[in-house]
Amino acid sequence: MTSLNKPVSTLCLAVVSAFVQAQPAHAESPTQLGAIDVKGAADAEPYTATKAASGTKTDTPLMETPVSIQVVSRAVMDDQKATTIKDVLENVSGVRAQPSLGGTSGYLIRGFRTGNIYRNGLLTTPGSSLGDFDLANLESIEVVKGPAQLYGRTEPGGLINLNTKRGLDSPYYSIEQSVGSYSFYRTQWDAGGPITPGNEFQYRFSGSYQDNDSFRDFVSSDRLLLNPNVTWRPAPGTDITIDVEYQKKKALADFGIPVIGRRPADIPISRNLGDPNTPRGYQDTLMIGSEINHKLNADWAIHHRFLYTHGDSVNTFVNPAPAFNAAQAFNEATGIMQRNIFQQRSEQEVYSTNLDLTGKLDIAGTRHDLLVGVDYYRSHNLYGSDGQWVAPNPALAIDIFNPGPSYGIARSVFDSTLKTSSTALPRSDIYNQWHGVYVQDQVTIGKKLHLMLGGRYDWAETGRGRATTFSAATDALFNSTPSVIRKDQGFSPRLGVLYELTPQLSAYGTWTTSFGANNAPAANGRTFDPQVGEQYELGLKAQLFESRLLGTLAAYKLTKDNILVADLNTADPNDRIANKQGSQGIELDLTGRVSRYLSLIASYAYTETKVIEDHAAGSPTKGNRLANVPKHSGSMSVRYDLNGQGAKGLSMGMGAFVAGKREVDLANTAQLPGYVRVDAFVAYSGWKLGGSRATAQLNVRNLLDTKYYESTDPDSNVAPRLGVYPGAPLTVIGSLRLEY
Repeated sequence: MTSLNKPVSTLCLAVVSAFVQAQPAHAESPTQLGAIDVKGAADAEPYTATKAASGTKTDTPLMETPVSIQVVSRAVMDDQKATTIKDVLENVSGVRAQPSLGGTSGYLIRGFRTGNIYRNGLLTTPGSSLGDFDLANLESIEVVKGPAQLYGRTEPGGLINLNTKRGLDSPYYSIEQSVGSYSFYRTQWDAGGPITPGNEFQYRFSGSYQDNDSFRDFVSSDRLLLNPNVTWRPAPGTDITIDVEYQKKKALADFGIPVIGRRPADIPISRNLGDPNTPRGYQDTLMIGSEINHKLNADWAIHHRFLYTHGDSVNTFVNPAPAFNAAQAFNEATGIMQRNIFQQRSEQEVYSTNLDLTGKLDIAGTRHDLLVGVDYYRSHNLYGSDGQWVAPNPALAIDIFNPGPSYGIARSVFDSTLKTSSTALPRSDIYNQWHGVYVQDQVTIGKKLHLMLGGRYDWAETGRGRATTFSAATDALFNSTPSVIRKDQGFSPRLGVLYELTPQLSAYGTWTTSFGANNAPAANGRTFDPQVGEQYELGLKAQLFESRLLGTLAAYKLTKDNILVADLNTADPNDRIANKQGSQGIELDLTGRVSRYLSLIASYAYTETKVIEDHAAGSPTKGNRLANVPKHSGSMSVRYDLNGQGAKGLSMGMGAFVAGKREVDLANTAQLPGYVRVDAFVAYSGWKLGGSRATAQLNVRNLLDTKYYESTDPDSNVAPRLGVYPGAPLTVIGSLRLEY
């Protein structure tokens, strides 16, 4: 913790506190606070969600939707004192984070990795490998399992959609200060309400400032999130929302620890094999979005969304060299790791928009919920790198068992390597343009049978230009011989059926496909056919305890073809092959309230994965399991309110997160051991502090101080055997929240 950052956190707290203190006081009432989905204790059903628009883009109840959709509510985020989406997605079956350089830039869903994150239904990007989405401005997170066919450019394992906070009908203000282990300081605020009488204009302003060190040596970060938005209702049935989000983050890249033999190296999980003098990287992300909803009449409406995202990042790190070849970079017998200095820069610009028409029809005794839509996505990623990613610098070699003598690289070494390197990699302009049209008809026959019929057609254009400068790379992409541009198109159907066996139990089945372009050409310029996915799923949905507890049991079989992986028979990681992979399994999710006193969120996943086809010479990975996917995993978190849900007083909770052993890489050369992590919290809410309602809470993560490993690098920056990411040891966070 630097002397500069503590005053920044204190200043944020003082400014926001002064703002809320200046607002007019409002009497506390069940109607006012109960209508605001900002605090678990104030909401009648804080863990339960009966609808989720991500699966169908309509208001269809989950019990009538033949798709597995899981929702993580704001109450779960607050109870677990999570700060990023990584922290709470482990509550959902079959979902695991897979970081790179210590930043959560990807997730495994049903065994398949996705770096695509949707925000209010539109595709965006966290900006860089340091990126992750802060939770301060989120109302809920929805996970659609399997190919999310309505959205086009998604991975077949599933889709993650973030729903941000919007304007409120009644004034609400809150401020929360948290402190914890490893110099953790976080200020989080939320303010919203009507701007004008009659709620014609509403606003919401949420955000956070966080500064923390880490259990990992030399690693620290600070980040700021600001998210103001305004909603205008010019007429009944019409609303227009303008939304701005800005996040600034500074952090040190971290590639974890290496593998020796079949297990992670037996060194302290705190040991960093980079260098304390490495300059911290930064990431700036700006998002500007809008949403327009207009009812044409009681049955028909149009919906338009737009999102602009700009991300700018620079990361410098002392990395294993060559980063993509574990055997050459690290001598497992001696413990000596070869290193060099590397820097990567990225500037991304993304435009996403869609236009939907929804309506309801009754035809010959059947009810139809119709959706017709079009969308457009365009992105440019200017990527550049300097330094020595391949050739090691003998002077920078480090002994992983005794790293001290190698620490303290002079700034002049960083400068000379980055400025005068003769092996600087070329600049790239990575380009995507995507058009899609889709239609969906949800048919209800009688009162119990529900059919889903849908299809989507995509036109995709992808390309990459390489040159010595960004401007030359852009020119190479569009105008000259080195350009690599590929155009693809394809149709993706979806069929589903759901039957309500009883008011509390439904059975469903779906067949879904997906389409995704391959935009990573090989070093020789060869391109690849589009990625395609196919899934069959059968399941049961239940709503128990007077619909307070929702459960989904799903069995699925999923395949994905034309997946690009590094060719293990070459020394160049840009040489690619395409293989076919499969995943099948059973998933169980339970979310909601069992009684007035007890709430829970629980999951279990049995996931069997393998490489079905490998087109490399000799098929070295055919039949292997996919990396970082445990066969068995699950979680259960319970909350007990001593005075009943919604009443002030003492609450406590405990959670267990379990994962079996996982393969380190696609070649299955090593395994990460299984683990059980236990978390707990205790809170006291509803007591008065001045004119506010206060909640004090203490959270302990990894209560038993279990040593475990989360995942390996997905081969994006270092070989997986060189990049094992340890889980954090026992961590304590205390917080105080004031609500007005």
